[in-house]
Amino acid sequence: MLNPESSTRPDAPPSVGSAEGACEGRKGNSGEVKVLLTAEEVYPAMERAFLSAKTEISAGYRVFDLSTKLRSDEGRAIGDDWFDLITHVLRKGIALTFVLSDFDPVLAPDLHFASWKSRRAFVFARELAGPKADLTVTNAAHSARVGIAPRLVLWPRLVKEVGQTATRLNEAPASERARFLECSPGLRPLLNTGPDGTLYARKWPVPPLVPGTHHQKICVIDRSMAFIGGLDLDERRYDTKRHERVRDETWQDVQLMCTGPVAADVHSHLEEFLRVVAGQSAPMAEGRLLRTLSRRRKTDWPFLGPKPMVRTISDDHHRLVARARGLIYLETQFLRDRPLCHRLARAARANPALSLIVVLPAAPETVAFDGNTGSDARYGEFLQAKCVAILRGAFGERFTICSPVRPKALDTDGRDTLCGSPIIYVHSKVSIFDCDRAIVSSANLNGRSLNWDTEAGVMLNQTAQVEDLRGRIFSHWLGDDAGDEFYDPATAAALWAERARQNADSAPEQRKGFLVPYDVRPAESFGRRLPGIPEAMV
Repeated sequence: MLNPESSTRPDAPPSVGSAEGACEGRKGNSGEVKVLLTAEEVYPAMERAFLSAKTEISAGYRVFDLSTKLRSDEGRAIGDDWFDLITHVLRKGIALTFVLSDFDPVLAPDLHFASWKSRRAFVFARELAGPKADLTVTNAAHSARVGIAPRLVLWPRLVKEVGQTATRLNEAPASERARFLECSPGLRPLLNTGPDGTLYARKWPVPPLVPGTHHQKICVIDRSMAFIGGLDLDERRYDTKRHERVRDETWQDVQLMCTGPVAADVHSHLEEFLRVVAGQSAPMAEGRLLRTLSRRRKTDWPFLGPKPMVRTISDDHHRLVARARGLIYLETQFLRDRPLCHRLARAARANPALSLIVVLPAAPETVAFDGNTGSDARYGEFLQAKCVAILRGAFGERFTICSPVRPKALDTDGRDTLCGSPIIYVHSKVSIFDCDRAIVSSANLNGRSLNWDTEAGVMLNQTAQVEDLRGRIFSHWLGDDAGDEFYDPATAAALWAERARQNADSAPEQRKGFLVPYDVRPAESFGRRLPGIPEAMV
């Protein structure tokens, strides 16, 4: 069932570089792999997998909203949304274990509320399923906390943030306010209530701050089939491969459906990671899974962030960059990790035959669609502009960086448009090295994902699997008319750059594929350095 219908070009160029090398000590996925592009492919496949479960399902997601509509024929046969599907699966006697990411109630109150709202939906599904329903659902915030010294410096801002949430709740209808507070257990202790019922921020004690999060998006069915990649579950993340939704609803993502030993590794990781992050045990369940894990520092009073424990996603990126011989392809939401970019630059200087293609969204989601001008957004854009400069300086003409846009005209000057068209939001986390190694994970190429947050991914080290992944992604962005030369490591970067330039000069409806040149100038002008703030913060 899981053998992919290969979209690899039958005359694709052979692998570049040896199959041996610096990454031979790391296990790749030796089972079957199916590449899934966008929620149009991922959500129906997940529905069918959940419905096929025999004994158990385990999962860890940043967002898992049970009001998400069902898309498969099999799913719609039992209900309308994932609440109906989870209720149905529980009634069948399947044991469900879910870890839902929880969030800092000061700086991310809406995400904190959404996490506990999802928990309530799971609990209600269990009640409907009957007394024998076997469900364990955990709302898990990261164990790390910002130390007291930085929090004292930030104290006025933190009180202001809580006060802004209180003001918003005071302006909401009473029923909506009560519902928000009921699903915000971390926020309630930070608020006082006046005699007239008005909410306001407590000034003491200093609010806690959670610097990390569980950012993974993984599930495993019967310890034999796993979904691994960048896609959570909700309606915001649903998009098709045609990207016909309005600009703030587009969403490009990649997920792998895997069988084989990696599925058991996912299960082991889900069993242990909360203990590891809590500092209760050492990490053991590495196997074929690549991860980022960190924990709270034993002495955290001067620190902003957690102590890294496992960084195999980062380690393997560095290792595979050093090994690459022809072409590296990176598709990522953020490109902000300067150590990785410096490693790429050293590889470029050491190997004149090495080229690099990067696909990024034209702007971060909160900047493009929400108008975020906060210091965190500016710092992220500052780091990304620096990373682009590092790569351009090292690769020169061998570096191509593109962003996708819809084939439609839109006459605005905001960050949600590029080259006169609405942007397509890229959320994928895919790195391809030559034709025989690739990493698909939940990790962005920023310091947060590679050092602090809980992340999970897999390395593909079988040429057929890598070429299938590369063929699916390349043809998605380029269109069906792209010839073999667009896939050839010796010519791909230059041809991608030329196609992007031609698209920028063409009317939207006459473009070939989705790509236009990424414009770094808005990030350069918008970005701001934050002295003393770790780069892993963003």
